[in-house]
Amino acid sequence: MNISTKKTFIIVFLCGCSFVSGAFIAQKLENSAITVAVVKEAEKIIGLDFKDAQADSMLTGLAQHRKAYEELRKLNLNNSVVPALNFNPVPVNFVYPDKTNGFLLDKRSITTMPADKNELAFYTVRQLADLIRTKKITSVELTKFFLGRLKKYDPKLLFVVNYTENLALKQAAQADAEIKAGHYRGVLHGIPFGVKDLLSVKGYKTTWGSVPYKNQEIDADATVVKKLEAAGAVLVAKLTLGELANGDVWFGGKTKNPWDITRGSSGSSAGPASAVAAGCLPFAIGSETLGSIVSPSTECGDTGLRPSFGRVSKAGAMALSWTMDKLGPITRCAEDCAIVFNAIQGTDPQDLSTIPAPFKYDGNQKTLKGWKIGYLKADFDRSRFNRESDSSTLTELKALGAELVPIALPKLPYNALGFILETEAGAAFQELVLNHKDDQLVRQGKDGWPNIFRTAQFVPAVEYIQANRVRTMVIQDWYEKLKGLDMYVAPSFSGNLVLTNLTGNPCVVLPNGFNRQGRPLSITFMGQLFGEGKILEAAKIYQEATGFNKKHPILNF
Repeated sequence: MNISTKKTFIIVFLCGCSFVSGAFIAQKLENSAITVAVVKEAEKIIGLDFKDAQADSMLTGLAQHRKAYEELRKLNLNNSVVPALNFNPVPVNFVYPDKTNGFLLDKRSITTMPADKNELAFYTVRQLADLIRTKKITSVELTKFFLGRLKKYDPKLLFVVNYTENLALKQAAQADAEIKAGHYRGVLHGIPFGVKDLLSVKGYKTTWGSVPYKNQEIDADATVVKKLEAAGAVLVAKLTLGELANGDVWFGGKTKNPWDITRGSSGSSAGPASAVAAGCLPFAIGSETLGSIVSPSTECGDTGLRPSFGRVSKAGAMALSWTMDKLGPITRCAEDCAIVFNAIQGTDPQDLSTIPAPFKYDGNQKTLKGWKIGYLKADFDRSRFNRESDSSTLTELKALGAELVPIALPKLPYNALGFILETEAGAAFQELVLNHKDDQLVRQGKDGWPNIFRTAQFVPAVEYIQANRVRTMVIQDWYEKLKGLDMYVAPSFSGNLVLTNLTGNPCVVLPNGFNRQGRPLSITFMGQLFGEGKILEAAKIYQEATGFNKKHPILNF
């Protein structure tokens, strides 16, 4: 037994797990003694140092703890079981940005059918809704059109896990019958959409993009799916995600970027971002824990909304991090994000982490005059790849009437809180570790889930709680810094991404230019907690002034 193997063997005594280490396999440890020597080795993992006498005093308690772990593991907890500790991102003395609910779309001329039907591929939800409402096209026709595009381009882009074609055609026919009878449910009535395959749909597989769950069926519809169907939308496909919500590689391959199919779409909302960008769906539902809407929307040139934590129910969604997971729309424009968000937001008795908060959006706003918009000055100054486009965004916001106010990220060590996500993920998928099914995952490198899940088993509960106490301080600090601002802007991949996924602040990611290779670049419009209305209004105004979101890839394959 080499030294590293010996240390591994000693440490696993305490947690009662068994891992493969080289040629050595740690056996079941129920009867293995916890000694002072074991405790002294374990100290090196947690960075503490106890005297031998103190370590000896712990032995009985540690053995009792391990026995309790083993007893609880026999329950084989399902991923859907949430912890009794409920995360609440609301700061002390919080003032809600919106005082009342309200949703207004701007007035516009009626949309006409294009001479070339293929142009429908890049119409917005609002445009397609006009065509359906005025009976220029039926939902069945539109559904078949997008199903055809999905099937045409999926062999190259790899963005579909499963089609829900029979369900879609049934829903579309129902939408047409209702509209013919004069019962129009609203803007989403008859509009096709897709969902990231971490959302359950009754009667269809929910694979989470992973081999161990490839044939999993969950006998329930996710709340988000139910809300969209209640609005009359038509579910046509379940879309890819990087395995267990990481990256763009899943058991079927690597989802591609339609702007450049030599590149991945990024992830983990890989399929939603790729399919919308390719004009194969008007909108799709993605999720973000740490960049999974921002990153693929940037890579593929979409407009995405990552809502505030607690705004949208996660019932029926795969849990990766109970305190950081968020569901949101990926679309062609900010107005479409607002439309979809308005349908899916709100509390849910099936998800106790949802928080009641007003949502007010006015699409008639045409100027930013009187707005105070913060910007992360240091991050803009050191922006490398997006400097020109990011600077142009600030110039445009100023031209639209906004007053720009420099701000800085908190000095508290929020980057050190990253293991919160890893610890929760390690709990959510502990069964893979215990049953050695983590060996079936596609990515097996040091930065892959299997290694992260195993490492998470050694995070002390005390340190996890301490990290969340620091998180409370960060949430309060950031709330105080944002007072007096209508919103702020940040480079998409600055420290703000980590910070706000921890604090729960909302984000609209939107195109703001192109690089030398012709691929999209992005910027993020950030809001106070539950401040989606303001950032969606500002994003719409910006997009109408710039038009970057109207560009789309030419599909020559």
